[in-house]
Amino acid sequence: MTSFTEVKRISECFVKPLRDLSPEAKQPFYFTPFELPCLNINYSQKGLLFSKPPPSENQDFSITDYLDDLRHSLSTTLDHFYPLAGRLATRKEENPPSYVIYLDPGNTSGVKFIHATADATVSDILQPGDVPLVVRSFFDLNNAISHDAHTLPLLSIQVTELVDGIFIGGSVNHMVADGTSFWHFMGAWSEIFKSKEQYCGTISRPPVFKRWVLDGFDPIINLPFTHHDQFIERFEPPQFRERFFHFSAAAVSKLKKKANAECNSNKISSLQAVIALLWRSVTRVRRLPQDLETSCRLMMSNRRRVNPPMSDDYFGNPIHVVRGTTTVGELMGNGIGRAALRLHEAVVNYNDAVVKESVESWIKGPFIFKPGQVIDQNFLHVGSSPRFDMYGCEFGLGKAVAARSGWSNKADGKITMYPGREGGGSMDVEICFGSSEHMMDLECDEEFINALWTE
Repeated sequence: MTSFTEVKRISECFVKPLRDLSPEAKQPFYFTPFELPCLNINYSQKGLLFSKPPPSENQDFSITDYLDDLRHSLSTTLDHFYPLAGRLATRKEENPPSYVIYLDPGNTSGVKFIHATADATVSDILQPGDVPLVVRSFFDLNNAISHDAHTLPLLSIQVTELVDGIFIGGSVNHMVADGTSFWHFMGAWSEIFKSKEQYCGTISRPPVFKRWVLDGFDPIINLPFTHHDQFIERFEPPQFRERFFHFSAAAVSKLKKKANAECNSNKISSLQAVIALLWRSVTRVRRLPQDLETSCRLMMSNRRRVNPPMSDDYFGNPIHVVRGTTTVGELMGNGIGRAALRLHEAVVNYNDAVVKESVESWIKGPFIFKPGQVIDQNFLHVGSSPRFDMYGCEFGLGKAVAARSGWSNKADGKITMYPGREGGGSMDVEICFGSSEHMMDLECDEEFINALWTE
């Protein structure tokens, strides 16, 4: 594939729910203390790469018919996920002067739907080495932050037709949906797409929109601002390279066994073992001073962390960051077991009491994350999850050949986790580095490369 491959937009439109909203569904959708701090966060971008179906004896694949089916099934899916068709709104309060930012489902401007083309093949996208830059153009709203949804769509879908494939990419407002909610939506859309005439008005997992509220506190949160310039910050990350690495189910199992043996325990999970390896390997190639503190930051869903737990189908962005922290010397002077134990302890110590204490503290002193203030060279930031059912979303094309992400919310040290296509506990890992030297060193790192092999 040539480096100058262009993505051409052929058409775009807005898709609204098939049916009119009920008066109850038009009520304001208020954000929680988990979500409001994310006003400056870029949209989340994830998508799936499919091979086009082979020509049949009777009829060739029609992109026109396929796009019509996608739009119609998307409209039907929005009957269930109607907030995604709305927009953000701000209400200014006088006493005391403050902002209330909420989602207005009644403003059903719709989900943006784009048809684009690219002169590239599936094998071009999956070529060894760095993820091709053209993949970033498979997504819309590359520079948008959550607050922009006052005027921009909360969700934009771009369907890019390749020479022999289809890429379906979604850019979703990160205040409205985390990875759990996004793939819940994508799964429902695929389910409705495949059902066609058999669709009976229901889906297997209806989303839960009732907001989580801390006992004793008002569900409507007043932010201590009088103008959005007081909290908005746009952050342009430096250039970075991104590359995928595959861990087979056998490789993951071997790492988990090794980590638990080093800890003399059985409590280290597969994911913790893999991330511990990544933490050590990335830190090694960065050549950081031994006495420097390093942390590995994990995005955690609060759905099962609170008591009583939220539903797994809770629709929103109830996430938080937990950190495993140590010094570079300690991390490198011990095996993956010690690193995995640090991560395990960070996870198990993040419980109902900690969540609620953090929420109460934020309510009493609200703040908005400013991404430029949290970027440094000493940490890994791990997002997404190999537990998301990405490959269950088939959209009539069979199992996707790969999952990919866009440009947003990435920088040096960002790691994105995916399930392996073959399932069984396998994982794909996308690693971002700002330095070409670091990427080359990682591919020569003995511990890292040996872990990819199971023999």
